[in-house]
Amino acid sequence: MTQMPDILQLKTYLTTALRQEMEANPPAPGALRQDVTQMLEQITQRARLKLDDRLRQNLFREILDEVIGYGPIQPFLDQPDISEIMVNGPGCIYIERAGELIETSARFESADQVLRLIDRMLHPIGRSVDADHPMADARLPDGSRVNAVIPPVAIDGPCITIRKFLRNTMTIQEYIQLGSLTEHMAEFLQACVAARLNVLISGPTSSGKTTFLNILTGFIPGEERIITIEDAVELQLKQKHVLRLETKSRNVDGAGEVTARDLVRNCLRMRPDRIIIGEVRSGEALDMLQAMNTGHQGSLTTLHGNSPRDALSRLETMVMMAGLELPLLAIRRQIASAINLVVHMSRLTDGARKITHLTEVSGMEGEVVTMSDIFKFEQTGVGPEGKVLGQLKATGLRPMFSPRLEVVGYKLRGEIFGPGIGRF
Repeated sequence: MTQMPDILQLKTYLTTALRQEMEANPPAPGALRQDVTQMLEQITQRARLKLDDRLRQNLFREILDEVIGYGPIQPFLDQPDISEIMVNGPGCIYIERAGELIETSARFESADQVLRLIDRMLHPIGRSVDADHPMADARLPDGSRVNAVIPPVAIDGPCITIRKFLRNTMTIQEYIQLGSLTEHMAEFLQACVAARLNVLISGPTSSGKTTFLNILTGFIPGEERIITIEDAVELQLKQKHVLRLETKSRNVDGAGEVTARDLVRNCLRMRPDRIIIGEVRSGEALDMLQAMNTGHQGSLTTLHGNSPRDALSRLETMVMMAGLELPLLAIRRQIASAINLVVHMSRLTDGARKITHLTEVSGMEGEVVTMSDIFKFEQTGVGPEGKVLGQLKATGLRPMFSPRLEVVGYKLRGEIFGPGIGRF
């Protein structure tokens, strides 16, 4: 065999031969890419293939990405400025960079290649998809979050959505520099976490809730015992005494599922100082509120919502999903007693992510949960390049839980809550 003019045929031949070689002589995990590259070199030499340097380099990269990487999307996973990757069937791949959706020229060769990639992503964590269970969530070894949907649910072919994991965790100072919050807001939030207030982070999809939750956990004292509960592990806590729990999907027999509600109930028996729930989505909201109301203060969680008020309304709905026929007034009293502060995040029209409200949950007035904005973003217009213009301001109200902040040594200056623009 001296030449193979068809590039696709050549790639198929080398990929098949490489897989066979890897089965016969498994490469060392510690030097996987190096060993597999050597195998590919040997296969090329045995076949007496004469490839120019550029063709050889491109072929080797594509084959290595296919066999030990994630195929056509591997280059996007390697680029730190790309935040999301969306495979809308084999012939359409989008990415998100700096808040902008961009269609790429990358393509999968077939739907089968996408399915093989999905299996490779799901297999390490014991999950799978098939016609009876066509949807699954997973995480990559680097922590990136994956959602996969296959036919018959996905009409245009198997789809993959990857929310990339930030290798370098953002800090509160970086958020301030980006204009996502002010120094006064950061000082206030640090005091709230240290004083063990229960904090709810709300916002629409891709507004940065989990990223900011991770930042807030950095204010938790290192000597406390922290238990995290997530559907797919994303949080990167720096403290030493951390236990991470993750939900489990049902197996092919329909058994073995472990829900977030199961984990919340179990973690109460594990003597937590803090409970951090990556996101409340269902009936676990009731167990979370009960935990907050029975001594587990300082808990943090996120949920989807379009405003602070909407976030509490969604929380009411999720408590109802627990299956207990509780009166609405009783649910609202639980919420008013448990939640101290709502941090609302938004993704503005220019793609910027910003904290738009820090809102205190101050109690009940009749049958209504009362809320007061402590800090608020006021949009003033849109710049010539589409940039949203506005100001983050204190409203002039001092929160009713201020005495709790003072008990732990945070006697915040009056200027922090005084009306006016906060410092950036």
